[in-house]
Amino acid sequence: MWEDSCEEGKTLLNPASISKLSLAITDLFKDFPEELIPEVLIRLPIKSVPQPLFALTSPTLKFNTQNSTHLLLLHSVFSDDDCWFLRETPIQGFKEDLYSLHYENPAFGEYCKIEFPTGLKEILENPCFRVVGTCNGLVCLADDAVSYSYNFVIWNPSVRKYVTLPKPLIKLSTHGDYDASIGLGYDAVTNDYKVVRLVTLFDEKDSFSGCPTIAQVYSLAKKCWGGLNSDLPPCQMHGCSSEAFVNGALHWLAFRLTGGDYIYFVLTFDVSTESIREILLLKNFILDPSLALRLSVSGDQKSIALFARCKSDTDCFLDIWVMQEYRVENSWIKLMMLTPQGPERSLPMALCFRKSGEMVLVLEDSCELVSADLQSKQFKSLGSSQGQLCSVDSYEESLVLLDWKDAASY
Repeated sequence: MWEDSCEEGKTLLNPASISKLSLAITDLFKDFPEELIPEVLIRLPIKSVPQPLFALTSPTLKFNTQNSTHLLLLHSVFSDDDCWFLRETPIQGFKEDLYSLHYENPAFGEYCKIEFPTGLKEILENPCFRVVGTCNGLVCLADDAVSYSYNFVIWNPSVRKYVTLPKPLIKLSTHGDYDASIGLGYDAVTNDYKVVRLVTLFDEKDSFSGCPTIAQVYSLAKKCWGGLNSDLPPCQMHGCSSEAFVNGALHWLAFRLTGGDYIYFVLTFDVSTESIREILLLKNFILDPSLALRLSVSGDQKSIALFARCKSDTDCFLDIWVMQEYRVENSWIKLMMLTPQGPERSLPMALCFRKSGEMVLVLEDSCELVSADLQSKQFKSLGSSQGQLCSVDSYEESLVLLDWKDAASY
């Protein structure tokens, strides 16, 4: 994952040095009581821990991330055309894509570049993977940026391991046209990680409001997809749409057609109980076909936020909404309305909240990343992204998958 020539804050570890360091630390701990070694190791920064050493520890040890560094994972695409995508829009003229980690501090310096597994590139059917989301150091990847594909991956770049999921049950060949949304979440009850796939099936014989949406859940612990759950309300999520994992539940924006009107709401999936609920938007929230909506975790990491972007011939703005009290409809408030910024009058696109409560945005004309303070309404440049930016996600290093026997190493 980390390169040999590094700036301050980056590790010099490579496979050879990890092996040498493993022997040295093993010798260091030879006189320690065995039961105390894990207690020492879990308090070390993740990247300073030699991987082979952990292979010798108890497989039931639950590693924490109390000393992990708060980071942001950037995924950038290089293409021939100016057209780029932010999860929802396909890539055109693809050349290559890069992953990098940046410090979650005011300087926003680069923490390290990430080596992408060669084995995953060989199974790609689309130009590149899409980052679905992150959770406790794991990254969920989906091979669905342009066309139907069934390659889904759980990847931990910190320990250079990944798990390729088996093919799901719902496919174009078995169920016809569909639209699918995906999410990664942690089940704290069973200490399991789950990938949730919600699929809206399209049937020309049915009206839109009658299209069924079916859920299927992959359990990392059980190493398989569960049975199909068809108890979801008739609705549709935009394929490749953003998800938010907070309070033990995954959240997507969904809509249905009722009485000729599109009704938007937030569909929630509790990862532990695998139950479905709905969260309503504010009643006076004006919905318009020209609006591009994105869901995110709020700045305090306790609730959800909604980004509503409008760029039409008659209007141009970005609204930032936050549900102050989770699941309380009347607690939705508008934090800020942004209008075109800079000399080129570029309308920012909202990416995510930072731990500080600031927002990360990107100016679509220049691909410049900026941070916005919602209190002072001041903007600060974080530098131009290399290539066309795809996504920015919160990330913390962890050792999940390190002792996972079925995980591929690279």
